[in-house]
Amino acid sequence: MKKKFIDTIRLGDVVDDIFVLAEKNLRQKQDGANFLNVALSDKTGRIKGVAWDNADRIAAAVNTDDFVRVRGGVSEYGGRLQLVIKDMEKCPRDAVTAADFIPATTRDVDAMFERLVKTGNHFLKAEHFKELLNAFWNDREFVRKFKTAPAAKKMHHAYIGGLLEHTLSMALLVEKISGHYGGVDTDILFTGAILHDIGKVRELDYQFKIDYSDEGRLLNHIVIGCQMLDEKLREINAFPEEHAMLLRHLIVSHHGIREFGSPEVPKTIEAVLLNYIDEIDAKINGIRDFIAKEDSNESWTGYHNLFERQFYKGKK
Repeated sequence: MKKKFIDTIRLGDVVDDIFVLAEKNLRQKQDGANFLNVALSDKTGRIKGVAWDNADRIAAAVNTDDFVRVRGGVSEYGGRLQLVIKDMEKCPRDAVTAADFIPATTRDVDAMFERLVKTGNHFLKAEHFKELLNAFWNDREFVRKFKTAPAAKKMHHAYIGGLLEHTLSMALLVEKISGHYGGVDTDILFTGAILHDIGKVRELDYQFKIDYSDEGRLLNHIVIGCQMLDEKLREINAFPEEHAMLLRHLIVSHHGIREFGSPEVPKTIEAVLLNYIDEIDAKINGIRDFIAKEDSNESWTGYHNLFERQFYKGKK
């Protein structure tokens, strides 16, 4: 059983524990001998590591995404903690508790799901949209996955329950924003917010770690989401074809631009709104998660590579 988590590791600690091998790179010293750079992870974060000795043997015995038992000490490099690895070996999965390695939402999953369902029943006007969502909510296997799936591998809501948390947040944002603009089909927008990421229940594998499934790598959640939508539409009599087409458009365009993975750019007011609501929620969650992992005694965070900036947290 895992004893020490990354967020509790301190300079000078001696470590003998299990981690996920997130990255592995063999490099050469000036004398030509190899050394090994790694990144290790658990549910609390990541830490860099280096093996100066026996690098070839260690690298040959483990692969990226393996669970590994690591023995070594904690030093500092470039202002950050680093594990100096003496030995590392593959650890069998039956010796691992998955909850030690996959972060989870701190919120009550059942309460979030109940609120999402109630919000839809209260907010939606047209019965065929309620019927469509109920086709998903009455699918026990879908609901089980929807309650547990992360919303991403790394970017935002990358934890168990993250997809539900992200979806509920977007639904509540739709409630707040939709009345501000005239001429918005709020039923289309709200239903699209609920369904835009449903493909992630199959795109991502989250049993022992968050990674992409084979289906996710080959198709991605946008294609899978459209398939799932069409499966449920076939269960509903006389669902308006134009509304079905507009919901598909919300799914295929919600990333905003083709460079970010959308087969089409948003071409309706509802699709434009959905793209920005999705972006707001994803970015704020990602930034908050980044800030939470930074040194609480500092007024500024470290540099965020994706956003290409530091964030000001204010004086303590």
